[in-house]
Amino acid sequence: MRLKSTPGGLLILLVAAALVGGTLGTAVLPRFFGGGPQLAETAPAATLPPPQAQAPAPSPAPRPLVSEESAIISVVERVRPSVVNINTVAQVQTVLGVFPQEGAGSGVIVSSDGYILTNNHVVEGAQQIKVTLLSGKSYSARLVGADRFSDIAVVKVATAERLPAAELGTSGTLRVGQLAVAVGNPFGLGHTVTVGVVSALNRSIQVPGLIIENLIQTDAAINPGNSGGALADSAGSVVGINTAIVPNATGIGFAIPIDSARAIMDQLIRSGRVVRPYVGVVWGGDVDRSIASQYNLPVDHGIIVREVDANGPAATAGLLAGDIIVAVDGKPVANWNEFIRELFTRRPGDRVRLEVVRDGGRRTFVVTLAQRTQ
Repeated sequence: MRLKSTPGGLLILLVAAALVGGTLGTAVLPRFFGGGPQLAETAPAATLPPPQAQAPAPSPAPRPLVSEESAIISVVERVRPSVVNINTVAQVQTVLGVFPQEGAGSGVIVSSDGYILTNNHVVEGAQQIKVTLLSGKSYSARLVGADRFSDIAVVKVATAERLPAAELGTSGTLRVGQLAVAVGNPFGLGHTVTVGVVSALNRSIQVPGLIIENLIQTDAAINPGNSGGALADSAGSVVGINTAIVPNATGIGFAIPIDSARAIMDQLIRSGRVVRPYVGVVWGGDVDRSIASQYNLPVDHGIIVREVDANGPAATAGLLAGDIIVAVDGKPVANWNEFIRELFTRRPGDRVRLEVVRDGGRRTFVVTLAQRTQ
């Protein structure tokens, strides 16, 4: 798994050249080498009729759009102005010395005064950050804060112009099979739209030194440079931040759920860093009515605890693997997204009451949150 955005101008030029070559081969060259209109033989001058003024041919009526097309176009018109291209320059140490390395990614405008949500790996190590809007206007940006554990970062542009902010939706109600529209800057081509569905939820991927959990999987084409762009639902709301692809695979891309991204973003904007509370449980799946019926569980919501860190707060409080956490401080949690969102409103040292279903009965454990250090 590789999360780095497009690593330089060379790759972008190669891909651009390939795209141009493909265009020439399929759209331009056939017009000149067979298959296109050809000149007719010239008729004798004496037989030519006098020139007649002709009215221009009427433009063909536009083809009515089907409902799916209309929905996609509506989403694109709502989301695309809020997605920006992000170009970076970083100084990279090599055996031959220090050289500038260019990168390209995407971002989503989240406030009209210039805050932009993106991936950590898009801007990590960058000395220069440039943001380009759909209108073509470019601005220098500064890094507000970044979090490598979630691969989320926030940058800010300084402008008196009010920028077109995206509408942030919720990822907690996503369903497998629903429409997913990705907008981003693949291979530096800028503001590209791809369409697919939500393929799966709660995926985990491993990258060097890190596991990123609870991701949305989609078959909307996501390529290098799409990182940090928007994944939108059929209402035009941003439900995910595109983050990763599986190399050499077709139709497998991942996005960070917007509920998780927003919780991180709020902390980065507020303090420039993320203080992450630590419970010490490993997620083992969400419980819904289908799972409850299949496994004869006594509850139809909550999260299954797969493992408990023996040295963590949950173990100290008495939680065990196999427990189902159904509420935090009396507030029901239906899935891992909601559980994390509730925890992120607390700080290390806070005490929370976790309501747990175990062996058919309900118990409450008081957990003193620690601070995540890795």
